[in-house]
Amino acid sequence: MLLGKKKGIVGLDIGSSAIKLVELKAGKGGRFSLLHAGHSPLSPEAIVEGTVMDSSLVVEVAQRLIQEQGVKNPGFGVSLSGISVAIRKIQVPAMSEAELAESIHWEAEQYLPFDVNEVKLDYVTLGNDGDTVDVLLVAAKKDRIADYTGILTQLGKVPALVDVDVFALQNAYEHNYGEAHDKVIALVNIGAHIMNVNILARGQSVFWRDIVFGGNAYTEAIQRELNLTREQAEAVKTGEQLGDHSPQTILGVLNGVSEDLAAELQKTFEFFYTTSSHDHIEEIVLAGGACQVLNLDGMLRERLGARVEVMNPFREIAYSESQFPPEWLNRHAPSMAVAVGMALRTAGD
Repeated sequence: MLLGKKKGIVGLDIGSSAIKLVELKAGKGGRFSLLHAGHSPLSPEAIVEGTVMDSSLVVEVAQRLIQEQGVKNPGFGVSLSGISVAIRKIQVPAMSEAELAESIHWEAEQYLPFDVNEVKLDYVTLGNDGDTVDVLLVAAKKDRIADYTGILTQLGKVPALVDVDVFALQNAYEHNYGEAHDKVIALVNIGAHIMNVNILARGQSVFWRDIVFGGNAYTEAIQRELNLTREQAEAVKTGEQLGDHSPQTILGVLNGVSEDLAAELQKTFEFFYTTSSHDHIEEIVLAGGACQVLNLDGMLRERLGARVEVMNPFREIAYSESQFPPEWLNRHAPSMAVAVGMALRTAGD
């Protein structure tokens, strides 16, 4: 299912540059504790633009991560984004749930950029005004789903959930920060290749977009400007000192890419303003491996006129500091948001 409480699952976020794993344990009163959390780099040739190019390499890295963490739970979830996923809010004539289930494929055909026979559909009703029903429709290409669930199968795991990055991100945010009913917030997950945007207005998700822009742009700019290898550029980008180079000494290069990133977000926000009744985003919450680039938060604050903060997806999750050192969690937490969002779900949700 695409909008994926019955049995807890392990969230496995298979990204273009790293695989992230999170398993939680549900407690009383909706509290969760952290059972497992892992992060392992992935070679850039394994997944290109969301397409699995080397499944054996992905399986090898994921298997090692699972074994290192000692995960026993067989139920796993994966999440998708990019051009293989479409999200639409549509209106259909008022009808019963049974009638809607029968007609949703026909309704979806009118709104999706894909052949409806090539996708898996999921939907949820959002409300009605008597004559019409608002429906949130999610579609993902069957072949892309098969690529990612196939990795789980090769790992000997049960594909218990297929989620969508923007909704997993929202799930992690709302669990840790609550539902913001009094403002407009943009959740922005900056991965290596894709930037996911989910705008929440008065507690409701109202706008979604995946933008082809991410942390790779910083890496490529550093390589180009300083004549470094990809591995060296990644090291400097993530805070390591490399000879005379450090994030502080290459701030000009980083700022140039951050300007481009801010411009992409600004265009997205302006499109949102023209298609909604809202004209200002009050807060931007950043996640993803690239969101901690030096000075990015300050640049977005200045350029977009909004409060900016980096999400901590473990903010309201209990954990043992002896098992999960705070320094490790703080470094990796923003990139774990999608995995946390999946782990908060359960099979059959």
